[in-house]
Amino acid sequence: MSNIAENVSAKVSNTANSYIGGAKQTIGETINNPDLAARGAAQKVHADTAQKVADAKTQAEAAGHKVGGHTQNATGRALGDYSLEASGEGNITKGEIERRP
Repeated sequence: MSNIAENVSAKVSNTANSYIGGAKQTIGETINNPDLAARGAAQKVHADTAQKVADAKTQAEAAGHKVGGHTQNATGRALGDYSLEASGEGNITKGEIERRP
């Protein structure tokens, strides 16, 4: 699976768990069930934290692709290697796509 697909899958999972946790917390508070409310709050915090970690990882990977792409592009241009130059452009574009929210 590609990084982009993995990132989308993680985002869907984390978002679902965050909403489910929030719902459990609200229901627990509404029916005066502190155990359910606490488990829901913990699930929501865990999911929100996991998403922040995933977002940071995606941003770091995107930055790496852009830097590597610029290096490939410049090296390809200097050497007259059009394939390397094009590969660099591809990595720059990949990094830009990965950085999108």
